[in-house]
Amino acid sequence: MEVVRLTSLEPRGWPHPAVTVGNFDGVHRGHQALVAVAVRDAREMGGTAVALTFDPHPSRVLSPDRGPSALMTVPQKAEVLAELGVDRLAVLPFTLELSHESPEAFARLVLQQALGARVVVVGAGFRFGHRRAGTLPTLEEAGRRLGFRVHGVEPLLHEGAPISSTRIREAVARGDVEAARALLGRPFFIDGTVVKGDGRGRRLGFPTANLDVLNETLPGRGVYAAWCSLLSAQGRPRWPAVVNVGRRPTFGGTTLTVEAHLLGFADGYAGDLYGSALRLGFVQRIREEQAFAGPDALVEQIGKDARWAREVLEDGPRNGV
Repeated sequence: MEVVRLTSLEPRGWPHPAVTVGNFDGVHRGHQALVAVAVRDAREMGGTAVALTFDPHPSRVLSPDRGPSALMTVPQKAEVLAELGVDRLAVLPFTLELSHESPEAFARLVLQQALGARVVVVGAGFRFGHRRAGTLPTLEEAGRRLGFRVHGVEPLLHEGAPISSTRIREAVARGDVEAARALLGRPFFIDGTVVKGDGRGRRLGFPTANLDVLNETLPGRGVYAAWCSLLSAQGRPRWPAVVNVGRRPTFGGTTLTVEAHLLGFADGYAGDLYGSALRLGFVQRIREEQAFAGPDALVEQIGKDARWAREVLEDGPRNGV
């Protein structure tokens, strides 16, 4: 997968591009449907499957106070899109100047000139250009003039409503990672680097990996069963884990932390994890975060959480972690 930031709109020269356009935040099942059409068309032409996305999210530029938190970083997005068969991720910097371009100018300068699109795949409700004036019929008309075909894909429904990044953010925020997984088609995951904590978990008998998290969106405060992958090691070793997202109220904590206790880690891996890149794929929320009377009560509960996490993960999903 090649990631190309479109700092200029010079022709890229990719062979027979089939381009799908969107924010692709989360690369959820609805996005996957668009990607599948683009990849199919690219393969039929012997061409290049391209995903065109925007960074930052347009809402952050147009409505800074209301812009959503991102479900994914751009590298995470590229990783998942590559697994779906995308050959190039084209990242178009979104600016106020770009937002003022007409639909015709966007189609001509970005899709035709820069990307050389032969096919463009978008959702049926796709809107683009100044004041979102462009629609699917607008794009189809532009394509007839500019030499590319357009596929409009109907939204994918889940429980009677379209799958969207907004629904996923809402599910993750309330800790309903199972609902998020149903919308994403894989567990919701976050990446981070292991940093030194205060060592309290080790003293309690449950050492944890404390993460400096890359992702903006975190699950709601609570305790979760998750799969933990070591991204920085060959073969990407993986362990079941019990993860706390919260402020450690038993000890008067005020800072939001993400801590993972890896089940079986000591038996299957030599060395510590400080400085390592980890991925946590959330499978199920075990309970809400709560304050305990003291360390002994907390240790007893963590033991219960660990046993429950093992049971959940024995038959739980492992994909996407």
